[in-house]
Amino acid sequence: MPARVPRRPMEDLDPISNAMAPPSNESPEEREIRIQKERAAKLVSDAIDAELTREQSLEKKRPKPVKILLLGQSESGKSTTLKNFQLMYEPKAFRAERASWRAIIQLNVVRSIHIILDAMSRAQNSTDRPPSARSSISSHESLRLDSELVQLKMRLMPLLEVEKNLMKRLSLPGSTEWEPTERPLTTTRRRQSKEIAVNSTVAWKAAFTRITEDRQSFDTDHLIDWDDPEDPGMALHTANDDMKRLWAHPTIQAILDKQSIRLQESAGFFLDSLDEVTSLRYIPTDDHILRARLKTLGVSEHRMRLSDPTGGMSRDFRIFDVGGTRSLRAAWVSYFDDMDAIIFLAPISAFDQVLAEEPTVNRLADSYKLWTSIVSNKLLQHTNMILFLNKVDIMHAKLASGIRLSDFVDSYGRRPNDFDSASRYLKKQFNSILKQNSPVPRIFYCHLTNAIDMKSTKFVLAGIKDMLMRFHLQESHLIL
Repeated sequence: MPARVPRRPMEDLDPISNAMAPPSNESPEEREIRIQKERAAKLVSDAIDAELTREQSLEKKRPKPVKILLLGQSESGKSTTLKNFQLMYEPKAFRAERASWRAIIQLNVVRSIHIILDAMSRAQNSTDRPPSARSSISSHESLRLDSELVQLKMRLMPLLEVEKNLMKRLSLPGSTEWEPTERPLTTTRRRQSKEIAVNSTVAWKAAFTRITEDRQSFDTDHLIDWDDPEDPGMALHTANDDMKRLWAHPTIQAILDKQSIRLQESAGFFLDSLDEVTSLRYIPTDDHILRARLKTLGVSEHRMRLSDPTGGMSRDFRIFDVGGTRSLRAAWVSYFDDMDAIIFLAPISAFDQVLAEEPTVNRLADSYKLWTSIVSNKLLQHTNMILFLNKVDIMHAKLASGIRLSDFVDSYGRRPNDFDSASRYLKKQFNSILKQNSPVPRIFYCHLTNAIDMKSTKFVLAGIKDMLMRFHLQESHLIL
C-alpha cells in the first residue's frame, strides 16, 4: 500500500499568503527591521485612507455640481462648444494648449491639400482613359489638368508625407482612422483619404508640447519645440505659395464643385488663411483653435469652477463631451443619470448631406431622430433640454448660393428659400418634436448658433450658465 501524502494546510496553498509570509530562516534582527517597515507602511496606508475619507466627507458637504452633457451627431459642433466653455472660464489652461493645436491645424491644412490632390487624380484619370471607356466615368470628373496644375501637384505631393508623420505622432493607443463624416447627397461612394480619430482619454496633446521645468508657465513660445526636426512648420512655409496657387486656380474650383467637395464648409478649413498658419514660428489664435478639427472618440469630462451671476458664490461644473458617430451612441445612456442639462447640437447646414457611416441617411433627418430619442427618454424628463441649431453661417451661405432646402426637405414646400424662413421652419419642427414626445411639459430653449463665432457663442453660453446656477440655488433653498 503506497505511503499516504500528508495534507498541506490551506494557507500553504494561498500564493498571496506565501508571498507575504516571513522567510523561514529570518534572523531576529531581520525580523525587527521587517516589522518596522510593515508599521511604517501601515501608517502611510492609514493616512491615505483617512485622506480619502475626509475628501469623501467634504464632497458630500459641497453643493452638488452642475452637470452638462453635449450631444449631437459627429461634427455637429460639440467639441467646439466645449472649447468655447474652456476659453471663457479656463483661458490660461486653454492657451497653454496652443502648441498642441498648432500641430492639429497643420494637419488640417495638409489634409485639405490631400483631398484636393485626390480630386485632381480622379479628374486626371478620367481624361487619360480612351474615349470608349469614358462613358462609364461621371461627366463631372472629366476636367483636364493643364501643365501648371500637374507641376503644382508634383511639388505638393511631399505634403502627404507630412500628413503621414503628423498622424503617426497622434496615433497613440486608443486612436484609429475614420472616413470623413460629411458626404453630399449627390456624391457616389468613392475611396477617400482617412481621417484620424483620437480617443478622448488619450493624452495626445503631450505629443506636441515640450516639457519645461516651469510647469506653471503658459508662455506658448516656450512650450513649442522650435528645433524639433519633425516639426512640419518649415515644409508648410516653403509650400505656401504653391498651396495658395492651387486653391485659387479656377480649374481646381471647378473640379471640387463638380465632385461636390465643399472644403469651405468643413471644420478645420484654413486654406483662406495660409499666410498666417504657414508663417514661421506660427502660434494659433483663439479663433484658429476653435476652427481646428480633430475627431474624438469616447467621453471626455471637463471640470470647471464658475461664479454665480451675482458674484457671491461659485459652483463646480462638469461638462461631458461624447462621440457622435452611430457606433458610439449606445454609450450615451450611461451618462443620462442626474444630468442638469443637455445641450443638443443639430447642424442645420447639413440638410443636403448624408452620414458617412450610413450614406442613405440624411444628416438633418438623423438630427430629428436623435432629438426625438433624447426628449422622449424618461430618464431625462427632469433634465433641461437646450437646442443649438448650429452652423447657421454655412446654412446662410448655402441658401444664398441657390441650394434649395425644399430639394432635400419635401415638407418645406414652396416656402421662401431665405435663411429667416428656413431657420424659423426648422425651429418649429424641433419644437413640435419636443411637444409631441416629451413625457412632461418642457420649456423649449433654442438658439441659432455659430460655434466658431466666439462673441455670439460666449453670450449664449453665459446665459445658459447663469440659468443653470439659478436653478441649482433654488433647489438648494439658498434663494426664495
